[in-house]
Amino acid sequence: MARQNPALAAKLLVSLALGAMAVPLHAQDGPPITPYRPSVSSPAQLPAPGQLELELGGLSTKTDDDRRTSLPYTFKLGFNEQWGVVIGGEGYVSSRVDGDPRQRGIGDTTLELKRAFLVDDGTAFGLEMAVKLPTAKDAIGSGRSDYILNGIYSQDMGIVHMDANLNATRLGAYEAGSGRIQKGWSASFSAPVSEKWGVTTELSGTRRSGQANTAQLLLAASYSPTKRLTIDWGVARGLTSASPDWSLFSGIVLPLAKLW
Repeated sequence: MARQNPALAAKLLVSLALGAMAVPLHAQDGPPITPYRPSVSSPAQLPAPGQLELELGGLSTKTDDDRRTSLPYTFKLGFNEQWGVVIGGEGYVSSRVDGDPRQRGIGDTTLELKRAFLVDDGTAFGLEMAVKLPTAKDAIGSGRSDYILNGIYSQDMGIVHMDANLNATRLGAYEAGSGRIQKGWSASFSAPVSEKWGVTTELSGTRRSGQANTAQLLLAASYSPTKRLTIDWGVARGLTSASPDWSLFSGIVLPLAKLW
């Protein structure tokens, strides 16, 4: 498995501690949060209208001899039940590839407009239109903008919640002889195991002409001491030779402010 970065672990522990201490500052009778992490799949639903939510985590990935650690973040805001925006990226990246010197800096930034189509209390469709901006230096990011279209189907099946995603990404940077459009798929299933604990499992992958397919299995646990705070831990295992070997992650989801 990936060796843990002490600096990343320390920063993550501080983040989780600050988030836990901040919870009493928010009214406990406010709207519940809508976690998007830790799975690859996005749910169709948006956060409560006017509630600005923050997702912050730590991620450590091993691929052969390459190592990458990062601090991903996401800000989410629903204008109403149908429309919202999501801004995400990596606040810090430390990467070592092919034995080259380690590279450090911020990651790329993704801007997303989201539309939810609510069918009933347990069923929804969603559409995400996003652009990934090359805010990272070329040694960390691709150096080009990507454009993403993601379709979502979310369904409650008893106590199990499913989020299925199909997406296409127009890559700004791609290898000669390979396709420019990358197709992605994912299916996430989550369920409570007690009043405060839940589990998530997910299969996901990508396909692109001229490149080997990727696939991974993700397993995660979450703890929600209140409806306005969730902490997660998990692991992902690559299922093909083109996928990362292992990924370890942890994170937190909490409301920052009620804007209206």
